[in-house]
Amino acid sequence: MFLVKILNPTWGALAATLALASCGGSSANQYADTVFRNGYVLTMNDSQPTSQAVAVKNGKIIYVGNDGGVNNFVGSSTKVMDLGGKLMLPGFIDAHVHSLAGGRALTLCDMQYAPLHITEMVAKLQSCLNASASQEPDSWLEAVNWDRQATSGLDGRDPNLSDLASLTGSRPIAITSSDFHAVLANSRALSLAGISAATADPAGGRYLRDGSGNPTGIAEDSASFIVKAAIPPDSDAYLLRQGRAALQAFRQQGVTSFMDAASDAIHAKTFRTLQQAGELTARANLTFVMSPEEAKTSIPASVAAAKAFLAANDQGTAITKPGINARIVKLFNDGVVNAPADAAKVFTPYYTFNGMAWVPGTNVGSTYFDQDTVLKPLLVALSEAQLDVHIHATGEGTVQETLNAIENLRTLRPSADFRPAIAHDETVAVADYPRFALLNVIPTMSFQWAQRASYSVGETENHLGPDRFSRMEPFGSLHNAGARIAYGSDWPIDPYDIMLALKIGVTRSGDPLNPNSPASRDTRFVGPINADPALSRIEVLKAITINAAYQLRLEKLVGSIEVGKFADLIVLEKNFLAVPDDELGRNQVLLTMVGGKVVMALGTFANNTIESFASAIDAIQRPVASFFGA
Repeated sequence: MFLVKILNPTWGALAATLALASCGGSSANQYADTVFRNGYVLTMNDSQPTSQAVAVKNGKIIYVGNDGGVNNFVGSSTKVMDLGGKLMLPGFIDAHVHSLAGGRALTLCDMQYAPLHITEMVAKLQSCLNASASQEPDSWLEAVNWDRQATSGLDGRDPNLSDLASLTGSRPIAITSSDFHAVLANSRALSLAGISAATADPAGGRYLRDGSGNPTGIAEDSASFIVKAAIPPDSDAYLLRQGRAALQAFRQQGVTSFMDAASDAIHAKTFRTLQQAGELTARANLTFVMSPEEAKTSIPASVAAAKAFLAANDQGTAITKPGINARIVKLFNDGVVNAPADAAKVFTPYYTFNGMAWVPGTNVGSTYFDQDTVLKPLLVALSEAQLDVHIHATGEGTVQETLNAIENLRTLRPSADFRPAIAHDETVAVADYPRFALLNVIPTMSFQWAQRASYSVGETENHLGPDRFSRMEPFGSLHNAGARIAYGSDWPIDPYDIMLALKIGVTRSGDPLNPNSPASRDTRFVGPINADPALSRIEVLKAITINAAYQLRLEKLVGSIEVGKFADLIVLEKNFLAVPDDELGRNQVLLTMVGGKVVMALGTFANNTIESFASAIDAIQRPVASFFGA
């Protein structure tokens, strides 16, 4: 259970007095552009947890208080919006998402995250080939949202080249797993990528092989990047289509700021073009992905390259109108702990089936950055370059090595202004829980992974073993140990459904009535994943607002509803604090405002928006909305 302080009516009068003083008394300058009243405003500001009304002027919040006080800000041209008692929150901040990949996935052959037998998967691919027959013989067929864990679990093996050989046509085919850590390619695709039995595994990845050493068609992690590098680059027009689709998804989900967790020059150009066209409706935060090979070859050169890219694409201190910031270096330090990959580093071996029982095997996974020779000096160099770092780590061994490198930095540079985040943290040693708070490391968690699903129970559960599985997705334990939890969706790893993810953060279980939850498709996935602690409703909301803002160094501008901050605001259909646990994931955003501008509105709010949206954006709303079941 949780407590929220009762609204104190004196706050409204005090805020009104302060705001009037700052506006020079009772002149017309005090009047707001927009006033929201008659609501339940959850501010995420501990000194004023709730209010009834908010006033906005020039893209910023100028009043937070009660309905009586807000009347002082209503002039003849003020737009007054009655919240009807609904819950208003700061705009959601997605602190780990793959924006263009998400938008792109909406346009490709969709495996729909479904548990498919290999024969069903092949039939779906054939259907996509038939529907695009005009693209024979050379255009690539790309398929996405393939649940590899479910496929291998149903059939006892991965699909391979022989399965794909039954497809008609001669097009190269690449199927990306929903976790984005594996690609299944057909023979034509492997040939175009120059991959054969003689091809060595790259650092940070591998090609699965048969008994004779020939590729089976599965490429994992950096090996999958080599396969996909053979796909011709997307046109600028197609990239803009992807960006628009992603921004539409953000508006629908109430996301007003996001961090793209694997950016490059294409992302920068695409969002800059959309910004110049007036179509950027969320604050974009870009990262620079540094490869293990680059860092191993030369830390100074790799840091210089990162600094140059980020400096060229960072627009400086954020303003009310959405812009682009670029200040974070992204490191992939391992693969995944999920079966069948079993790639992330753990302390004791993954389990294997010996024909009678699951017993420890010999595989303990691996990390991609050597802790002592690369990761430790690299973090010191990044800190000296005044760059933050966001590190992918899913295995308990990888998490510990990453914490060790951060501890080394804190010891050598105790006063360094450095905000490291470790993304995912799917398995963490109990002894390492308190180190996150001690070292001021942000665990960026994807709450939806704490539901029962093909990627968590079944084969992954067996491979991890009972102890590790009992600690899987430890965001509650990390919070209880003092860590500042931030939320990142990792979309398009899963369907983009933030309310479902927040529900799972509170209950650690899916929703049988939400089609985006595996629990709606299979009774094996109903119920909690394990007994690790959950978060309170307030804490999951902090993770996606003020804590995520802190990760992005935006906490003085967004993440809470306070006078002087940007008017990034959302309104929910149902009160997240009041509905039963089971219904938490069945909610929707009714209004999204970014920098004082309404960019999405539904129902009665659609008739009260400040200005209509550009037709170029509206044109994509219907097809993108269909992806979310609208």
